[in-house]
Amino acid sequence: MANLKITLVKSISGSNKKQVATVDALGLRKIGQTVEHPDNAAVRGMISRVRHLVSVIEE
Repeated sequence: MANLKITLVKSISGSNKKQVATVDALGLRKIGQTVEHPDNAAVRGMISRVRHLVSVIEE
């Protein structure tokens, strides 16, 4: 199964609680931090909620 590289590119300040919780659940803490997650429906759903804050690269 493929992996996704997710990078936080914008600050979460000013975002609502659900968006902050989603970024936290993805394991992102600081701008520029990159994490890898499997490409599945749950992760894709989290990315879609915060798509304006992150960038995604498929591997």
